[in-house]
Amino acid sequence: MTLAEIKKTVETRMDQSITAFKSNLQKIRTGRANPALLDTVQVEYYGALVPLSQVANVALIDARTISVQPWEKGLGAKIEKAIRESELGLNPASVGDLIRVPMPPMSEERRKEMTRLARTEGESAKIAVRNLRRDANESVKKLVRDKLASEDEQKRAETDVQKFTDRHIAEIDALVVAKEQEIMAV
Repeated sequence: MTLAEIKKTVETRMDQSITAFKSNLQKIRTGRANPALLDTVQVEYYGALVPLSQVANVALIDARTISVQPWEKGLGAKIEKAIRESELGLNPASVGDLIRVPMPPMSEERRKEMTRLARTEGESAKIAVRNLRRDANESVKKLVRDKLASEDEQKRAETDVQKFTDRHIAEIDALVVAKEQEIMAV
């Protein structure tokens, strides 16, 4: 692997870490309804557990209500049970074929708990980025040991990798701050 390939690989993997972090942030509950909140709910469908999005249409009715429209008639009760038994603390209500999932208002204590969770997720993402930096630097040092790159090239590559790391960590910090503001907004 060349220095250019190492740099390209580490930047791509750091971008993937940011993408995974963004998806984890979407699952953290704010005061507003968000269809992504129900992505973790599994519904029993013909003996197998499948994600809710594969058996129903999930959409927003308003800022505090999610609607779940099952694609098959008999699934309403199973979906309602799966949402109720999930660890999200939601209480769905059926209105004919439509299942309405109102988002209860969050207490100040719960909001603070959610901001702590967002910070924890951010710290995990930063650790992943730093681990990628370490792996890239080790790969560069191996090239130098194998005499496939000079020490000057090593220093330049490590500087570039550090720039990628700094940029990605700054992006993670910005995402955490934005999520905290979203959670604390009443």
